[in-house]
Amino acid sequence: MRCDKCSGRAVEYVKYSGMHLCSRHFIEFVEKRVKKDLRRQFNIKGARLAVAMSGGKDSTLALHLIHKIYGKHRNVEIIAITVNEGIGNYRDEGIKIAQKNCKMRNIEHIVVSFKERYGVTVDEIAAGERKYGVCTYCGVLRRKLLNIAAKEIGADYLILGTNLDDYSQSILMNFVRGDLEKLARLGPHRKRMEGFVPRIFPLRTIPERENYLYALLTGIEFLDAECPYAKYAHRGIYKDIVYNLEYNTPGTRHSLLKAYEIIQPYLEEKFRGIKMNRCTVCGEPTPNIVCKACVLLQEVKGVG
Repeated sequence: MRCDKCSGRAVEYVKYSGMHLCSRHFIEFVEKRVKKDLRRQFNIKGARLAVAMSGGKDSTLALHLIHKIYGKHRNVEIIAITVNEGIGNYRDEGIKIAQKNCKMRNIEHIVVSFKERYGVTVDEIAAGERKYGVCTYCGVLRRKLLNIAAKEIGADYLILGTNLDDYSQSILMNFVRGDLEKLARLGPHRKRMEGFVPRIFPLRTIPERENYLYALLTGIEFLDAECPYAKYAHRGIYKDIVYNLEYNTPGTRHSLLKAYEIIQPYLEEKFRGIKMNRCTVCGEPTPNIVCKACVLLQEVKGVG
C-alpha cells in the first residue's frame, strides 16, 4: 500500500478516515490532532504543567508531545509526577523508564508513593480482604494522590495520557451506570474548582493503536507491559463493547467523544450547585462527609 499524501510506503491504514499514511505523514497526522485538541482544551499563556507519568506508552507519549509542543516556551514549566502504587516489579520498571525519559528531556521528575502517603500498597490491598476489585482502590487512591501532588508543586494543569479508547470507555461506562455527576467531572476542565487541579487530555482523540505506533516510529522508550491486576478490572466489559462497536462501525469512539462534548456544558451546569465539603479525615474536597479514598482506606485498614 502507498501513502495517500506522498505515494511512499504506507505504515498504517487509518480506517475511520480512510487514509493510508507513511511514517512521516502518520506522525504529522497524530501531532496535528493533538495540537488542535490542546488549543480547544485550554489557553496556555504561561503555566506550570504537571504530567502524570507512569512509564507506559500513553503517559510517556503525553510527556513527549507536551515537551515537544511547549518545551521551548519561556513561561511554561513542565514537571512529571509518578505515582508508585506498590505493584511489584511492574511499577519499579515503570519508574525507571519514567526517570530515563524525564532525564533525557531535562524535565523535573518527582515520585509519590501509596506506602508513604496511605501506609498501604496495592499489592497489600490485593492480598487482604476487600469489598471491591483491586482496580477500584487503585484508581480512587491514585487520582487523589495525583491531585494532591499537583497541588503541592503549584501546578496549573494536570496532564493525563488518557487515549481515545480509555476516554470513550469512560463515557459509555458512566452513561450505562447512570452516573451523570461523575460524567460531568470527567474533564477536560475549563473552569477551576477549589481544591482540584484542572485535568487536560492531550491524547483523548488518539486511539490506543495509534499511540503505540507513534511511539514505535519515533523511538520513544516505554514500559510495554500490562498491569498484573488489569485482567480483573470491571472496565474490561466496556473495553470489549467499544472495541466491537469500532470494529463494525469505524468512528464510533470519535462519535462518543463528540456526543459527550455537546452535553458536557449542560452536565457541568446541572451539577455546578453541588456543595463541596472538606473530608473530615484528610481535609481534601468531597461532596460527602468523608471522601471516597478515605472510606476505602478505612475499610482496608479495618477502621470504623
